[in-house]
Amino acid sequence: MALSNTAVPKYYGRFRDAVIRGEIPVCKQVSMEMNRIDALIASPKYYYDDKAVEGWIKFCENELVLTDGSDLNLLDSFKLWGEQVWGWYYYVERSVYEPNEDGHGGHYVQKTIKKRLINKQYLIVGRGAAKSLYASSMHGYELNVDPSTTHQVATAPTMKQAEETMSPLKTAITRARGPLFKFLTQGSLQNTTGSRANRQKLCSTKKGIENFLTGSLLEVRAMSIDSLQGLRCKLATVDEWLSGDIREDVVGAIEQGASKLDDYLIIATSSEGTVRNGVGDSVKMELEQILRGEYINPHVSIWWYKLDSLDEVGIPEMWLKANPNTGKTVTYETIQLDVERAEKTPAARNDILAKRFGIPMEGYTYFFTYDETIPHRKRSFWKMPCSLGADLSRGDDFCAFTFLFPLSNGGFGVKTRNYISSLTFNKLHPAMRMKYEDFIKEGSLAVMEGTTLDMMEVYEDLDQFILQQEYDVRTFGFDPYNAEAFVQRWVTENGPFGVEKVQQGARTESVPLGEIKKISEERLLIFDEQLFGFAMGNCITIEDTNGNRKLLKKRHDEKIDPVAALIDALVAFKRNPDAFE
Repeated sequence: MALSNTAVPKYYGRFRDAVIRGEIPVCKQVSMEMNRIDALIASPKYYYDDKAVEGWIKFCENELVLTDGSDLNLLDSFKLWGEQVWGWYYYVERSVYEPNEDGHGGHYVQKTIKKRLINKQYLIVGRGAAKSLYASSMHGYELNVDPSTTHQVATAPTMKQAEETMSPLKTAITRARGPLFKFLTQGSLQNTTGSRANRQKLCSTKKGIENFLTGSLLEVRAMSIDSLQGLRCKLATVDEWLSGDIREDVVGAIEQGASKLDDYLIIATSSEGTVRNGVGDSVKMELEQILRGEYINPHVSIWWYKLDSLDEVGIPEMWLKANPNTGKTVTYETIQLDVERAEKTPAARNDILAKRFGIPMEGYTYFFTYDETIPHRKRSFWKMPCSLGADLSRGDDFCAFTFLFPLSNGGFGVKTRNYISSLTFNKLHPAMRMKYEDFIKEGSLAVMEGTTLDMMEVYEDLDQFILQQEYDVRTFGFDPYNAEAFVQRWVTENGPFGVEKVQQGARTESVPLGEIKKISEERLLIFDEQLFGFAMGNCITIEDTNGNRKLLKKRHDEKIDPVAALIDALVAFKRNPDAFE
């Protein structure tokens, strides 16, 4: 079949029919991507080429192998994803320089050029879906079928992880299963002075995997903007861009360099992660806009597999929504064991829900479990006695004040008031900024104008807040770092009674942290603000050989300051029990 602008892609058509018959359940995101493909079929501007797709499939099934060396037979999901990359084309008018017949000079003529439609493909799919093998098959095809000299890059959070993408291709070169690889691997790599015909044409070297016939190279690069920008990549694969703690948009950096070429391709594969509000979430917001049709970009292919709700975790029939290769590359039994582990081990729950089922959870609960970070229903502690804790250690960025209200049932009520500068707020990633806007709406966060926080302005705003809420502040605990001016004014206006210095460290924090954990486990820490739950979800503790614990500030943008202020408030409360009788 020649190029057609009306044909339904072969493998997509089979997939769509199976979905309509109810044989394959799909999530909302995959359903929206199907609508986008249907729009491509209906549009007269875009053409489908089945020969290119079948060529890729034949190459993979004749030449490539699995990591263990056994024959590769492409999964239906691979054919579906690959078909969208290799199957769609469009035509553009372009000025092309044409030399004169006599060989002297030349002139520009208008020509119609065929271009591949898809330049970026995002695959967000559950753990065990053979994503790296799919990326490897793309690399193998581009490296050995494209006659031009190309540069390819495989990247992942660690270099060793990126080499997992190269591994199946290295095995295929060793085994040389098909006629093409048999020809390319004939000869000896040590033959550097004799005939080039007797030298190996495709081999794994120190640089990466090299094709000496075309001069093409596939190499591993570190996952950082410095290592990836400015490259002229014909094909780049980015593995696990959501899973780890990634703070840079590496896909954007690769695209800047790759866009110098006409038919570049970037494949970003990952399972869902547990680190929220970073670059990954900002990219997902953009993908959502494309899927919903708010932002039209036909050059991006998005296969985003996940469960639509937590209720579906217990229904094995729905697991195909999160991983289309369930029962093929990963067994139902393996997933079932993970489901049981999530029920029995709360600390592992978030990771399993994200990695297996594509359900992004809030924070990565290190010290507090997910259930402990869920806010309670709204409560007002009007005119109640309380202990105030202050964490001012990042005065240029974030100041936290936490009010601790002792309750008759042995629990504690918690309210928090936090301050950031307008400069800090404007520099936030889009996903984090949306989060902060929610905090501002609920009244737990205030943005102060300027590049840094003026402690006197913060004091006056907090004083006004206490008067409005009519809180009866009886003790005040503070971390001394950066707190001198604030504390001096507090003592001047409220007197020195109940003012306690709480030095941060394992010696001071270990006991109150243990008490807070016990209270929190019993759900007796009564807070109704999202910001405090967010801070709890970011808490990590370091434990020494004696079992003493202290809070670790892993990164300054993962806010745990309200919890640090809570510790200060609890210590001040414990040191002055008479004030609350």
